[in-house]
Amino acid sequence: STPALLIYTSGTTGRPKGALTTHHNLTAQITTLTAAWGWTASDRILHTLPLHHIHGLVNALACALWSGAACEFGSGAPASTWDRLASGEITLFMSVPTVYTRLIRAWEAALPATRRRWSGGAARLRLMVSGSAALPVATMDRWREVTGHTLLERYGMTEIGMALSNPLEGERRPGHVGPPLPGVEVRIVDDEGHPVPRGEHGEIEVRGPQVFRKYWGRPVETAAAFREGWFRTGDEGCVGEGGYYRILGRRSVDIVKTGGYKVSALEVEELYRTHPAVQDLVVVGMPHDEWGELLCAAWIPSAGHADIPAGDLRAWGKERLAPYKVPHLFRAVPELPRNAMGKVQKTRVRRMLVE
Repeated sequence: STPALLIYTSGTTGRPKGALTTHHNLTAQITTLTAAWGWTASDRILHTLPLHHIHGLVNALACALWSGAACEFGSGAPASTWDRLASGEITLFMSVPTVYTRLIRAWEAALPATRRRWSGGAARLRLMVSGSAALPVATMDRWREVTGHTLLERYGMTEIGMALSNPLEGERRPGHVGPPLPGVEVRIVDDEGHPVPRGEHGEIEVRGPQVFRKYWGRPVETAAAFREGWFRTGDEGCVGEGGYYRILGRRSVDIVKTGGYKVSALEVEELYRTHPAVQDLVVVGMPHDEWGELLCAAWIPSAGHADIPAGDLRAWGKERLAPYKVPHLFRAVPELPRNAMGKVQKTRVRRMLVE
């Protein structure tokens, strides 16, 4: 029960908070993952993640040390990452969607012989994992085309370690983060804390030995984070067939309340990323007197598509989405603000749109 780690949250929706994790919590987090993902002493992971975040510190480094596996630190540069993945020495790789997208672009820009070498070598890894942000289905599909690997997407956060994971063996369902890991309890509740029927949306709550003890020096925030022993993640989700969970986004920034409807920004983003003119896109809610919030999009045009009219993007969306889910504003930007883990900082996007 003694403190083991003080890891600060990523601050996606506010100021970072120090999450105090005990030795008991940390042991539960590590042993759950090493069993679920089949870690052994013969593994060798290529580690290119920051060490101030649970993804790099616990999922990659601590699990390797616990298992007696080798942990090789890399620069993160796309070409050198590909070379190491193709070396035949690496068995495991974990990263974030932004990095997988960069690796895909580097592969597409490489010479045919280099592509074949990189793809053939990477295909020999036993497992590749994606996390820390939602994995676009288009990225998952393209990575499978390039390497033959179906990325294993999982869900967790600083306060709870990993809670949900697609399986090591079995279906890795696109757009889903799988069922609860062994020893972890997960439920979906309404605003009053009552469990909702399967298929309905609500807040994700987690309970188990891996959940942190408290926020350092913040007793009020700690009390607010728990409800009857369950940790309130602040994420909206639902559970479907086979107990596979789907994350709809942070309730504070990814669930937009417009005209009496609740819209998942992640759903809209996922669709628009399939548009040939869109390299990347994020959706935020902007205050509006009539609608409450207005859906607005900041987007990065693909090469040669910078001049596409916003009206064309709206018309394309209306053919595929309910009208209230289509953004009213589209603003092209050269890049999107991200934190060290590749998550888009939507509070900064809102400021960009105001400016």
